[in-house]
Amino acid sequence: MIHKKAYTNAPLHELLASRWSPRAFDPKKQVSREQIISLCEAARWAPSSMNDQPWRYMVWDRFHDEENWKKAFNSLVAWNRGWVKNAPVLMAALRRNYFKENSKPNKHCEYDTGAASQNVCLQATAMGLMAHQMAGFKADILKEAFNIPEEWKPMAMIAVGYQTDESILDKDYLEDEKAERVREPIGVSFFDSEWEKPIIEDIAD
Repeated sequence: MIHKKAYTNAPLHELLASRWSPRAFDPKKQVSREQIISLCEAARWAPSSMNDQPWRYMVWDRFHDEENWKKAFNSLVAWNRGWVKNAPVLMAALRRNYFKENSKPNKHCEYDTGAASQNVCLQATAMGLMAHQMAGFKADILKEAFNIPEEWKPMAMIAVGYQTDESILDKDYLEDEKAERVREPIGVSFFDSEWEKPIIEDIAD
């Protein structure tokens, strides 16, 4: 199996360095109910503006309820269906764009929901699972299939399961699966006290 650690300019926790987004899921290996609840707890304890927790998550376990898993799967674009077909668990991250306490607009709702989803991915990594977030899905199909109220906007789908050998993938996905993890140099995006003044001068590739 492929393992990709981040190349960094300073020491990084193993959990962060090891997290990446594989596509090669083991279709025969079930994620336990306890593990699924742990993923939900990870999202539940994310920080949010005014502790509003403007997220909701739907979870579909193919081993537990294949019919509804298929309905969620059908909301994915064709490219993603080609590899998600092996994932035992699908999750949808949704947000509400107003504060529940006073109904005022919450401009931080998407930021906060993203933080909760990152917690899901890190918890998955910590448990020996893998999680792959996707923007490639059709929100209208998902909302209609599950009668999701208007105020809740689906932000991302997340496939969860155990990694297996990349040979399970169709050839169209192998290049991406084997490609090196890449980020912009740290000095391009992180500034020291002034705009576009790199946080470090000696920028590592």
